[in-house]
Amino acid sequence: MAFHVKAVMFDLDGTLVHTAPEIAASINKMLVELDFPALPHALIEHYIGEGAQTLVRRCITANTRSEPDAALLERAQALFFAHYADNVTLSRSYDGVIEALAVLQDKGLKLACVTNKPERFTLPLLDKSGLLDFFEIVVSGDTLVKKKPDPIQLRYICAKFNVLEAESMLVGDSLTDVAAAHAAGCYIVTVSYGYNQGKPIDHSLVDDTIASLADLAGLLT
Repeated sequence: MAFHVKAVMFDLDGTLVHTAPEIAASINKMLVELDFPALPHALIEHYIGEGAQTLVRRCITANTRSEPDAALLERAQALFFAHYADNVTLSRSYDGVIEALAVLQDKGLKLACVTNKPERFTLPLLDKSGLLDFFEIVVSGDTLVKKKPDPIQLRYICAKFNVLEAESMLVGDSLTDVAAAHAAGCYIVTVSYGYNQGKPIDHSLVDDTIASLADLAGLLT
């Protein structure tokens, strides 16, 4: 298929940058400080995708087998953020990402990054990985009152770009991205790698699936 769009929005974790190793290391440091056993990195990776609060809750629940109270969650999230601040910029973009974004930029497309990651981690990560300058707009998980799967972030970006939702595309790696794009009325293309809780995405739910961002330019007219 070929798509005529004016703007392309990209998820961050699992789409542009492989952040799971640093996230998992920080989560396990958090768990140790809470006197919980560390979790396998592969399990933590399966919990990534719906924001830090959900990630922390899932990791705590994996140990307690019950819903943690608000005080424990608050302490756990603060510990996770403190450790993640130390290594967030160590993550690296996937092969071919910089080259793919350069091609799209040369095509004159408007590019944005939209993520559920808090801004305090999003901007340093994009900057250190050499991606920040490609994006005219960056919307983080705490930029607006809601985040994916709510469509508010995507609609906000489209309004800023002065393009219709039907003239825009979201590229992501999870059902969270799929739900947000459907709700906003945007095209949705997913990558075959990423962090969708370790589950493949049904091809019938998306407009296309690519194995690499290098394949994206060929879909856009």
